[in-house]
Amino acid sequence: MRILFLTDNFAPEFNAPASRTYAHCKEWVEQGAQVTVITGVPNFPKGKVFEGYKNRWKQEEYIDGIRVIRVWTYIAANEGFFKRTLDFISFMITSFWAGLFIKTDLIVATSPQFFTAISGRWLSFFKRKKWVMEVRDIWPESIKAVGAMDGNWIIRYFEYLEKRMYRSAYKIVTVTDSFKKQLIKEHAIPETKIGVFKNGIDTSLFRPIAKDTGLLKELGLQKKFVIGYIGTHGMAHKLDFILKTAKEIKDDQIHFLFLGAGAEKENLIKLKEGLNLQNVTMLDSVPKNQVSKYISILDAGLVNLKKSDTFKSVIPSKIFELAAMHKPILLGVEGESKDLVETYGIGVCFEPENSNDFIEKVDQIVSKKESEYPFDSFVSNFKRKNLANQMLLFLSE
Repeated sequence: MRILFLTDNFAPEFNAPASRTYAHCKEWVEQGAQVTVITGVPNFPKGKVFEGYKNRWKQEEYIDGIRVIRVWTYIAANEGFFKRTLDFISFMITSFWAGLFIKTDLIVATSPQFFTAISGRWLSFFKRKKWVMEVRDIWPESIKAVGAMDGNWIIRYFEYLEKRMYRSAYKIVTVTDSFKKQLIKEHAIPETKIGVFKNGIDTSLFRPIAKDTGLLKELGLQKKFVIGYIGTHGMAHKLDFILKTAKEIKDDQIHFLFLGAGAEKENLIKLKEGLNLQNVTMLDSVPKNQVSKYISILDAGLVNLKKSDTFKSVIPSKIFELAAMHKPILLGVEGESKDLVETYGIGVCFEPENSNDFIEKVDQIVSKKESEYPFDSFVSNFKRKNLANQMLLFLSE
């Protein structure tokens, strides 16, 4: 089977879509599929081209048996709506152009970003091949959830296009059960057309390891209970709430570590300085092969989103990575994420943007031993290798 996969992010980038797509495609190749990925030059999250790459019209390489075609895009950092939109639109155009010359049996396009799905649909029409839409986020809704362009005519047009994408796709892949229910209820998509394949765990990258004592010493955190947030610092993540609440925590043994980049990073640094927070350390993002080293020094991993009904249907990929490394999760997300964490008993949940509840749950997670969390059953049920194989079967039906 020949699969053409369109994704705005791919290895060696290390955000959620890049990691998920790489792991799935690698497994599909091992199962005998011929996989071609069309993507951009690696630059996420800072909008700076990775060493060894150039932003050319077209370049080709092989990564673990996956044929990777990189096309030119307008490069922008992961911040600012207008420039990021130009980035997405440019990839829509150049990925479509490159895809016209690739022989394939099936086209898969992952969303967000939404424009990638449009490219997939165009290629399906011109190449007369079936296409699959992978929905990792209900994109127009997620923009409105953070207060960006709510009610704007552009958003309404995106919602119109969104419905057309769902109906034209041969199959739809979602990453949560909530997304599937929403597509069935609100868009009348047949249940048999939708497959749910959650993000899962790459056990080759994330597994229990001893704390990196050298890193703890370097950061001056040897005797601290470290609660870490590792990931994008965006509007949706509401990290200003965490900083403001950290000011109220009086136990000087509790320390917050923030690692990553994003649209809100500079504002958060200014807020930290303005609050004169001594119990917070903020670091820039690191290469993916170093992320596990930073997770190792955590005593608990923080996963947080803005309080919104829209986010009740998402499951942040951080949950899987933290649990894989046996780190208790301090979760500020309602809905399906909360159900998952509580069902498996792998963390403590607080109400998003509720300072009193957050402080109470911080105390609770500090007093609980790591051995009390049953991580093994969670990890065995969400190995990405197994999920990739199940998804390939679904695509092949």
